[in-house]
Amino acid sequence: MSHKKPPEPNKLPWFENFDRPGFDYSSTIHDLPYEHSILLENLMDPAHIPISHDRTGFTAKRENAQPLRFEVTERTDRGFAGYWGEAKDQSLPYFLRFEAPGVIENTRELVDKNGEKHYSVGLFLCRPTGQGKSMAIMRFGATKQSPLAKLFPDWYFHHISCTVFEQDMGFLSSQNEILLKEKSPTKNLYLNLKSSDVWVAEYRKWVDRVGHGMPYHVGHSTISLPNEPAMVEHAPAGLVASVSASQPAKGGIGSLHVPNWTNRYFRHVIHCKGCRDVVKSFEAWKIGLSGIALGLISVAILVAGRQWKAILLVSAAVFSAGAYACSAAVALNTTNFIRTHRRL
Repeated sequence: MSHKKPPEPNKLPWFENFDRPGFDYSSTIHDLPYEHSILLENLMDPAHIPISHDRTGFTAKRENAQPLRFEVTERTDRGFAGYWGEAKDQSLPYFLRFEAPGVIENTRELVDKNGEKHYSVGLFLCRPTGQGKSMAIMRFGATKQSPLAKLFPDWYFHHISCTVFEQDMGFLSSQNEILLKEKSPTKNLYLNLKSSDVWVAEYRKWVDRVGHGMPYHVGHSTISLPNEPAMVEHAPAGLVASVSASQPAKGGIGSLHVPNWTNRYFRHVIHCKGCRDVVKSFEAWKIGLSGIALGLISVAILVAGRQWKAILLVSAAVFSAGAYACSAAVALNTTNFIRTHRRL
């Protein structure tokens, strides 16, 4: 960007599916406590979805885990692309494109009984925010959506996205620690299977080809370590350190939300105006409904007639239930997913 050099609109990335007639979408953003490269790997790894995200959303089921088939159609210094699907599929229905430095687009084309084509897309814009930190801006959409999906508000889909990242977080944070500890190319650490890990291997081999242009990298067979430890890179200095140490977490409310990258509020809500407004609204409604319920209980104590007492107490119970529902909605938006294990 320069005043001396004119803008070049042709260099802006263009995602044609989002310009198709009838295309509708939902967008979300997440700060994450692991490396940019691990984030990219995770988002281009379809094999883990039925296992790690079992019963999340509407489709993922652990019993559907199975071998996959991949066909790489493009390899350049700008990235790679290809088709993938279940090993039993005659034609591979999904198309994935990775474009440097951090764009992943996963597309599926469907043809209905009338011969009309419909498209569903997951777009991931990923950027590093420091050693061991990254950010994902995501947009999911389709030219034809289920009527059921339209009944849910955007904040509910944001809750699902947060849950998905939290289901992976323990695995990926551990993977991040192993990469830092071992200081070794991934071919010495990973067992890449052709039935599940083709995109992961393609990405690390792409890093091998272009890693010399990065501040540091871990490739399939090459590695370049950062010049300074993450603790030094992340530590603020001098006056900034004293000010930051005395202030509450960015976007925090008192001590409720600690400045911790694993905390959903800190990772997502402070970056998302829609979810911030939803949390504030539900908090306000909770306080208002609780106040009305207490007022009705107080009046019920003072009135003499049994009929009025019953009406007032039932009304207080309804308002209390409303306050509880608001509290549950706030918790849904700000509380991390806790993994539970079940037998098939």
